[in-house]
Amino acid sequence: MARHSPLQLHSRGRVFVARAVIAVMVVVFGYLVFEFGRIQANYNIVDAAKERQAYENRIMDLEDNIIALKEEVTLLETHRNIDREAYKDVETSLTTLQAKIQEQSDAIAFYRGIVSPADGTAGLRVQDLKLTRGQTERIFNVRLVLVQSLQHDRKVSGDVILSIDGDEGGSAISYSYTQLLPEESSASWSFSFRYFQDFDREIVLPDGFTPEKITIEVRSRTRSISSIEASYSWATSLG
Repeated sequence: MARHSPLQLHSRGRVFVARAVIAVMVVVFGYLVFEFGRIQANYNIVDAAKERQAYENRIMDLEDNIIALKEEVTLLETHRNIDREAYKDVETSLTTLQAKIQEQSDAIAFYRGIVSPADGTAGLRVQDLKLTRGQTERIFNVRLVLVQSLQHDRKVSGDVILSIDGDEGGSAISYSYTQLLPEESSASWSFSFRYFQDFDREIVLPDGFTPEKITIEVRSRTRSISSIEASYSWATSLG
């Protein structure tokens, strides 16, 4: 095995170092050429870093604004929902109050008609007559309220006679209450009261009959209290 002299070893070391230096210089030269090219293309790494940082800061600010806006939207929606519920509560309370006021006004008008009628006439009167549709097309409900005005020292008794006039097949015709009753219904319609009495009765109109007028006759059986009779348009009585 041959041995190398110190001179040969030294020479090889210098060659290795020279090669390493050349390699480093090539790398450095390549980087410098790359940076020179970017500078030539108006690209500056420092400015680019600053610009990127500015964009990142802007993005962070926008994200913060988005979060703040979302929180504001949530708060506004919450307030809107609260306002909507409060409005519903107020509206419901107002509707209820109006209904109570109307009910009390109707009650006052009703009792005023008993105690002190507008025309000052004492005796029997029809305070209210209202027709409403029943479960089928030809069935109707009749609500009748009778009152005794001014004089309440005695009860008034008697009977109600109802009839309906209209057209059937082109001819005028009148039906009595007993002819319009549902099956198994009592034909008796008597009354007895001191102040007022209300009734609910059901009638069934014949097929082909068109009602036009409803007549209520209140026949008194009490001495010194006169009977009354009143007619109403079917259309205006229908509620």
